[in-house]
Amino acid sequence: MKTLLKLAAIAAAFGLAPAAASGQAPAPAAAANQAAPVAATAPGAAQDANAAATTNAVAPPAPAALAPTPTIGQPDGRYGLSDQVTPIGVEAAWFNDTILLPVIVAISMLVMALLLWVIVRFRRAANATPSRTAHNTVLEVAWTLIPVIILVAIAIPSIRLLAHQYSPPHADLTVKVTGNQWFWEYEYPDNGIHLVSNMLSEEQDRARHEPRQLGVDNRLVVPAGAVVKVIVTSNDVIHSWGVPAFWVKIDAVPGRLNETWFKVDRPGVYYGVCYELCGARHGFMPIAVEVLPREQFAQWVASQGGHPAGARPAAAAAATSAPAAGETGPPAAATNAVAEAAPASTNSSATR
Repeated sequence: MKTLLKLAAIAAAFGLAPAAASGQAPAPAAAANQAAPVAATAPGAAQDANAAATTNAVAPPAPAALAPTPTIGQPDGRYGLSDQVTPIGVEAAWFNDTILLPVIVAISMLVMALLLWVIVRFRRAANATPSRTAHNTVLEVAWTLIPVIILVAIAIPSIRLLAHQYSPPHADLTVKVTGNQWFWEYEYPDNGIHLVSNMLSEEQDRARHEPRQLGVDNRLVVPAGAVVKVIVTSNDVIHSWGVPAFWVKIDAVPGRLNETWFKVDRPGVYYGVCYELCGARHGFMPIAVEVLPREQFAQWVASQGGHPAGARPAAAAAATSAPAAGETGPPAAATNAVAEAAPASTNSSATR
């Protein structure tokens, strides 16, 4: 009994008896102070916080969005093809304007002249007694050879254009385009960037001086003078990704990867739409491609939290080099220890 009384007196002297008797928990401030050293000793949390603060501090701002040019890269009511800004587009426009249109016009004029001549020359009033001619060798040879010559004249530049279009050079940038009902997704696998692109409202289009129903919140941004490989697919139904100024249009098919490419030297904004009837809001999933100089493109990549192609992301490099929480040595030491222990265990099992 005396021992119990002595223990109670000692507890009261150190201030433990009231708290123990009342059964109350420490005050919130005391609990916070007690928890603070634990949080401070957590290396992973401190490193994550420092990394986030450093990233936010050094991340450059995104370059100013380019303003679209009213007559380039968007419909302006003209008759004929839009201005082409890619090598394939320039070659295709030359093929259309220099070969196809003159041949079409010449054939149409010839057929029209022959019809008028037959109507006038062989009408009943001018030719009361019709001719009994049933065979003309010269005429039959002519109407056989002339179409062959026309087809050869069209086929040579056409095949050359197809060869250039489907034999792309080495790509400087790869972009994966995914169609959805009813928006586009853009992924830069080499830069670690993912974007979702939705159409702007008419009020936002007017505020940003963009064409009606063609402005988007997130443009596809590419560097000028770079060969861009576009891999196109879909998550639901068949869409079609196309930009008229690039001479590019390719279907986005679920479960399939289709590929095309373009190279634009002129910085600017270029618009397109979905060219496949894909549902109720088919007309409300536009495409906007912004071509930036290479320096500004690198700045844009950094502002989006991405990294240059071929460079390791900062988070992955830190995770590889830094030891995990609770480890006393670098990961390499543990790996070497495991590698050294592996042969011994193999030999012992073989001995058994």
